[in-house]
Amino acid sequence: MTAFKRKVILDLAVTLDGFIEGPNGEIDWCIMDGESNFLDFLDTIDTIFYGRVSYELWGNYEPGPDSAVLSKQICDAINAKAKYVFSKTKEKDDTGNATYITGNVPDWVSNKLNTPGKDIWLYGGADLITSFINAELVDELRLAVHPVILGAGKPLFQHITKRASLRLESVIASKNGVAQMTYAVIK
Repeated sequence: MTAFKRKVILDLAVTLDGFIEGPNGEIDWCIMDGESNFLDFLDTIDTIFYGRVSYELWGNYEPGPDSAVLSKQICDAINAKAKYVFSKTKEKDDTGNATYITGNVPDWVSNKLNTPGKDIWLYGGADLITSFINAELVDELRLAVHPVILGAGKPLFQHITKRASLRLESVIASKNGVAQMTYAVIK
């Protein structure tokens, strides 16, 4: 049997004080420009893992007609990926754009990692991220740390049950103040 080397990569924006959303779910602090190399990242994946709430908010997002070209390119690239939604309350949606996973998550993910394909983007939300980290299913963290302190909101990490050791792989600082940090999870 051929061994596949697909990775689960947590990639998301976070504030300097560790929040992924403001107190009311706002993400207006997130800087999206060509310096983030986000399109390059999207070329390395073919699959996106969402929690149900995150998928309902962003899984079928379409930019408006007046949106920037980069936003449209990112949206097109995301919509070309296979989407899987992990949910305890829902088994499908009306769009048919995603496959819902309701069973044993660690076993299902292990099986998915042993199929041919590119790496997998763990989009979130926070509960799904926590469950993946606690189950040792994350291979890499790619965090875009934005130059803002919110003081309150939804924290990236909460309810982690054991230590995860990381190795810094790279740091790329952009002119807009975003630091893109990539960490490998040491297993």
